Amino acid sequence: MSELRNALPQIKTKTLPGPRAQAVIERRAKAIPNAIRCDYPLVVSRGEGAMVEDIDGNIFLDWVGGVGVLNVGYGQRQVIDTVKAQAEKYFHVMMNIGTHEGYIKLAEKMNEIVPVRGGARKTMFANSGAEADENAVKIAKGYTKRPNIIVFSGAFHGRTHMTMAMTSKKAYAYGMGPFPDGVYRAQFPYLYRAPRGYSEKEAIEYYIARLEAVFEECSAPDYVAAIVVEPVQGEGGFIPAPIEWVKAVRKICDKYGILLVADEVQTGFARSGKMFVSQYWKEAGCAPDIMTSAKSIAGGMPLSAVTASAEIMDACPAGTIGGTYCGNAMSCASALEVIKFIEDNNLCDRALQIGRKVMNYYKTELAKFGVVGDIRGVGSFIGLELVKDTQTKEPYPELVAAMIKKAAKKGLLIESCGTYGNCIRFLCPLVVTDEQLNAGLAIMRTAMEECLAEQNL
Repeated sequence: MSELRNALPQIKTKTLPGPRAQAVIERRAKAIPNAIRCDYPLVVSRGEGAMVEDIDGNIFLDWVGGVGVLNVGYGQRQVIDTVKAQAEKYFHVMMNIGTHEGYIKLAEKMNEIVPVRGGARKTMFANSGAEADENAVKIAKGYTKRPNIIVFSGAFHGRTHMTMAMTSKKAYAYGMGPFPDGVYRAQFPYLYRAPRGYSEKEAIEYYIARLEAVFEECSAPDYVAAIVVEPVQGEGGFIPAPIEWVKAVRKICDKYGILLVADEVQTGFARSGKMFVSQYWKEAGCAPDIMTSAKSIAGGMPLSAVTASAEIMDACPAGTIGGTYCGNAMSCASALEVIKFIEDNNLCDRALQIGRKVMNYYKTELAKFGVVGDIRGVGSFIGLELVKDTQTKEPYPELVAAMIKKAAKKGLLIESCGTYGNCIRFLCPLVVTDEQLNAGLAIMRTAMEECLAEQNL
């Protein structure tokens, strides 16, 4: 499959989806719920590196990566071989019944690399990011003996009942209420859309004041177990939490005995230029108490993790955490190999290289079209916000939607995000070649230019 690993985007069929893919997509519509949307004309046949081939032979460059699952890319041979070797031994041991050493080895590795507060650390595993976030809330409540949590505007934490309540955008929870009580929301520091005329310092002070207002308007601080933050918001628009704001939140947590939870489900495993964004927090003296991770942890195998100090973890009442498939043997084996691959191939450094190149291209080439409002991110976790007017900052979701379709027709997969649907996220596998990255950037420019011209946007 090496030819695919180094391939460039190439659309061979006259239409997308091609005839074979179209037939499968029609079967999909009949077999699975419409609520599980299909936004791309893609039926995957195989993948390697940053590239995927569909069943009609079309080759796409993937800048979505399973929405942050494929930091190490498709088809890494050592990961495949490791999972195969584990499958030959056994698929599964439930950790509430017995023990498999892979769970222990991976927990030990996570305790070593996750930058949470405390000395001795412990890690538990689950199957999805939503499960990790929900377990983090349970652990925080178990430790503090408090009922409430604070989350933020723009947040996405999952689709379980608890995490739907935690998630800001109610399109993800429409008609699913009533939701669990004790979930309160503050404003996230969206600096691009801060009150007009504010300096960055003034904006951060404003957003801290809005957080403190929650203690007056919603829950007294001594009833708050945790403040849950995405270090860089994903669905909210790829918005980094300013480090000075994080420092202030850390002080508030320390003042009132509240735990700070970092949701690194989408940001973790080298994407930011460090293994976790929380490492930047730790270096600034504001490390979280609990950290959740998932997505790229196991290269596509279902797995998530919650890590905290032993003191916090062991305060959780017996029987309240864990589950049948949590820490599946094959997923743990895959995760250990994925972390090794990241470290051996210096993917943190590669993420910084990719990020600099993409940021520079966006600023020098895409900004020429007059519709780029903001370019932001950490490492290669990058958001591009498009607006109709750079002064009024009116969102431009129509252009983003058109660009997604146009780019796909040229062999590049991109995805939207943001409260207004006007941002394009960059989650390309970190194993992308320079030639592939250049090809993708060129497609982005052409797609923007053509969409603006064709649709009079």
